[in-house]
Amino acid sequence: MPLVAGVDSSTQSCKVVIRDAETGALLRHGSARHPEGTEVHPDAWWDALLEAVRAAGGLDDVSAISVGGQQHGMVCLDASGAVVRPALLWNDTRSAASAAALITEAGDGSEDAGRKHWAEATGTVPVASITATKLRWLAENEPENAARTAAVCLPHDWLSWRLAGFGPGSGGEGLAALRTDRSDASGTGYWSPRTGAYLEDVLEATIGHIPALPQVLGTLASDFSTPAGALIGPGAGDNAAAALGVAAGVGDVVVSIGTSGTVFPVAKNPTEDSSGLVAGFADATGHYLPLACTLNASRVLDATAALLSVSLPRLSELALSAPPGAGGLTFVPYFEGERTPNLPDATGSLHGMTLQNLTAENLARAAVEGVVCSLADGLKALTDLGVDARRIILVGGGARSAAVQEVAASIFGLRVEVPEPGEYVANGAARQAAGVLLGAFPLWKAAAASVVPAVPAPGVLERYRAAAGRESQSS
Repeated sequence: MPLVAGVDSSTQSCKVVIRDAETGALLRHGSARHPEGTEVHPDAWWDALLEAVRAAGGLDDVSAISVGGQQHGMVCLDASGAVVRPALLWNDTRSAASAAALITEAGDGSEDAGRKHWAEATGTVPVASITATKLRWLAENEPENAARTAAVCLPHDWLSWRLAGFGPGSGGEGLAALRTDRSDASGTGYWSPRTGAYLEDVLEATIGHIPALPQVLGTLASDFSTPAGALIGPGAGDNAAAALGVAAGVGDVVVSIGTSGTVFPVAKNPTEDSSGLVAGFADATGHYLPLACTLNASRVLDATAALLSVSLPRLSELALSAPPGAGGLTFVPYFEGERTPNLPDATGSLHGMTLQNLTAENLARAAVEGVVCSLADGLKALTDLGVDARRIILVGGGARSAAVQEVAASIFGLRVEVPEPGEYVANGAARQAAGVLLGAFPLWKAAAASVVPAVPAPGVLERYRAAAGRESQSS
């Protein structure tokens, strides 16, 4: 019974699961916290990984391991393999001006032409989260650190490298051993999902030279191992690992409702969206994982529950006691600006209030409908690019709400399945490790998923889009 380990190194924490490679049975698990902030020294991730591994009973009996991790984070190494400066994480926004400059420069001063160039070259129009923009910021604001940077990698790349026994003092041989996968490489802004190649001209335009970069491994390739002999898989970005964890295939759309909302289908072909609403990522199986992101998701429900002085379960009960459409109330949940659509300065709004419909029940329902309708706009941005959508797999903390499940089924108009809550990213990484070990992705028995019947809600999405359009015009 060979065992495999899967790691989820997220913004907040590190989680490790140990599973049977052939059946997927969970045997052990452990976790550890990461420090808060948008700038973190990678050593903190390594310390958390070691703590989580100890809590999971160690790796002595593990035959393969893979790491899923937060995307986009900039990890710079010097010629010896030492970290140059704390990593800038995906949610660090200081490089927003650098992103804008990269767009206009690519278009010779034209923003539209620049967006088109980036969409065609990398599948993604630069925003502050993308690694390339952080490298540009580094060159402009810390030129000495930029000059010291001999290699650039991502959080999961660095952890896999450390698991292989490399680290400070490894020198050029160690830098040459850096490895990554196509899903995480596709979020850097200097790798093309369409061609599978790094873009040297982009690196020149960011950090001013071409540092060593991780080799992009095949989906089930492994050419290095831990000192104890466990194979190390290529790893994956967190969303790609989550897709593996729920066994999503072409035509499936994963909708994740957490602090932010994400909508990402498994697609046969790469995408290009010059509007920037859709990021054209690759997945961890050889397909593609275009992604639309909303900034406002579960925290909208938290804020509404706090306003009504109720718990989240009670908010769900209130929402389910109101009719579809919330009696005409429409909630546009742009509390922290929005990314889909791109309205960074927008605020939330409540439309259609009357003396009759302004009740706790209708407000709860409108908040849930607003969050789901916002995600439906993300799905529309994807289907407008020709992406196939046949089934919704609803995950994340917000997916546990019965009201969210019911509203999602009615708004999306597709079959909605809700897997049992689990560590989807770590499970996906473990499934990849098993694939590396066995030569193919195992067909583990899926945890029971509930299927939510759709109750039509005529006019809800249309009213939401009309209200959101008014918000867009006023922002």
